[in-house]
Amino acid sequence: MKKLLSLLIVMAFVFSAAAQDSGAEKAPKKVKEPEITFESLVHDYGNIMQGDNGTCEFVFKNTGKADLLLTNCRSSCGCTVPEWPKDPIPPGKKATIKVKYNTQRVGAINKSITVESNAVNNRVVLNIKGNVAAKPVEAAPTTNDSSLKEANQ
Repeated sequence: MKKLLSLLIVMAFVFSAAAQDSGAEKAPKKVKEPEITFESLVHDYGNIMQGDNGTCEFVFKNTGKADLLLTNCRSSCGCTVPEWPKDPIPPGKKATIKVKYNTQRVGAINKSITVESNAVNNRVVLNIKGNVAAKPVEAAPTTNDSSLKEANQ
């Protein structure tokens, strides 16, 4: 009888502990932190010509519950310059990071911009890609002596 009673007490303890654990998992976390969500993490310039506009924008939203503050945006190369908002972004609001790529550089574009913030996802990497083709060389008009003679007559 003592063994049966002891077994029932142990089983009751195990079931109550399991019930408490599963209840804790179901309770939603009430964390007041910002979260940054980008509309797109990649901008593809496609094929552009040397000297074309190399500016693009990455739109993001604070989907968290507290003000979002971008602390730094840095690019993988000096040819790519990001500009970001310095003021806090309230929950539910959108903002933009502008990126300027130097299109005087001919060749493939494959650069990254690292965005750091106080968000729960505090480091996000954005990418730009594409190809810059050399501007066609403008040929100077050629003249030959016979066309000059005809023009002078």
